[in-house]
Amino acid sequence: MPSNRDYLKLHFIVFLWGFTAVLGKLVLISSVEMVFYRCVLAFLGIGVLIIFSKTSLKISTLDLGKVLITGFIVALHWLSFFGAGRISNPSTSLVGFATCSLWAALIEPIAKRKKISVVEVGLGLVVISGLVIIFSFNFQYKLGLLLAILSGFTAALFSVINSKLVSRVHEYTITFYEMLGASLGVLLFFPLFTTFGGETPFQQAPSLSDWFYISLMAFACSVYAYTVSIDLSRRISVFFIQLTLNLEPVYGIILALLIFGQQEVMNLNFYIGTLVILGAVLSYPLIRMKLTRQLKESD
Repeated sequence: MPSNRDYLKLHFIVFLWGFTAVLGKLVLISSVEMVFYRCVLAFLGIGVLIIFSKTSLKISTLDLGKVLITGFIVALHWLSFFGAGRISNPSTSLVGFATCSLWAALIEPIAKRKKISVVEVGLGLVVISGLVIIFSFNFQYKLGLLLAILSGFTAALFSVINSKLVSRVHEYTITFYEMLGASLGVLLFFPLFTTFGGETPFQQAPSLSDWFYISLMAFACSVYAYTVSIDLSRRISVFFIQLTLNLEPVYGIILALLIFGQQEVMNLNFYIGTLVILGAVLSYPLIRMKLTRQLKESD
């Protein structure tokens, strides 16, 4: 049975994940370099945890391949998420990321060979309508929003993969190899970045403030939050965790408004579209709960 402390931990890690968009905007070096340093620091941090906890790094060759590939997906998620925040703003990246749970609703049935729910498809269409509202009224951050939607898709993809891996691989071991895979994935992206350019000059030396913000993302938002979320899934239902994770864009947008102020103020259509998207995302688990209850009553 989960304790009150478990629920507090869950809300705290959701808050931390919502804060990453703000931290990414505060870092001055390019988003690609920032993600690379975050991956490497997270890899080293989880390595220290593994040494002190004496966790085994043994893993089958097949699972190792899956975890490393998942690390590449994590790298793509962070690159698209922070890239979206750089060429637009944190609020835009968080709105696109809010599609994550609905992507998961479509990906998970395919991965587990289950029937796709009509309700989930319907909510997906509602999310698309919210995006149409944002795009159709002279929205200036269209590319940023598209990248953010990609970040939501990749987040759903690696979440579904991890939900299958955690039954046979320790959460520290998963995080260790995925951070290794993510580091390698970002390195492979470097030539593409240097060819097509980026939002800031490449190969800048991180300042002390950059190292501080990147370290926060690596140790607090990656090593701590990631491993705790996997651990909590042993005691708290996946449904409840998913319900709480839907608050991440809400936390993030509020924090961005408080920290960046006028930079985060958008036109009315952005907020209408955002409310439509968040309404669909937040209503999904509630509708699912109601349908589950109706099925149990009919049995």
